[in-house]
Amino acid sequence: MTACFFLNLPLSSSSSTAFASHSNYQSPSSFPPLLTLISTQFSHLRTPRFSRQIRAASAAMEATQQGETTASASPMKLLFVEMGVGYDQHGQDVTSAAMRACRDAITSNSIPAFRRGSIPGVTFEQMKLEIKLGVPRVLQPSLDVEKVKSVFPYGEIVKVEVVDGGLICSSGVLVEEMGDKTDDCYIVNAAVYIGY
Repeated sequence: MTACFFLNLPLSSSSSTAFASHSNYQSPSSFPPLLTLISTQFSHLRTPRFSRQIRAASAAMEATQQGETTASASPMKLLFVEMGVGYDQHGQDVTSAAMRACRDAITSNSIPAFRRGSIPGVTFEQMKLEIKLGVPRVLQPSLDVEKVKSVFPYGEIVKVEVVDGGLICSSGVLVEEMGDKTDDCYIVNAAVYIGY
């Protein structure tokens, strides 16, 4: 199939006369059917791009709706978010770093509202916790989540989520007496969500 494209270029008087005298010359009034034919023949070439955009927009809307459904079905009503950072400079124990991060998040806070019954209709036993830990991916398999949970003195832990995060960096020194195998320092971030 041969496609013909028309350019709106100025022609000299001699070239326009020669073009007009050509036996296959069609007047501009015959262009619309030709353009209709071309657009009909090639319409399938531009459809996928627009349909991909429509599919992407539709998928984004579905994800947003699912996120709203998940948020509304949350197992607790959120009151506080506490954040902390924990380090293990010697011994290369990511669980120790995670426990320190959780302690850092909770030890500088006091929440008497639960014990004193300041939240109407909510008892101390209804306190719930969700824990989110940012741990370097390569260290996640060696994380002992049960040990991390032991940091929290009260409250029902309804969820522990481990995501890619934290850091592995050099402590600057390898101290064999402290259990170092390398000079790596492990850093973990913690977010503790408290509600009922």
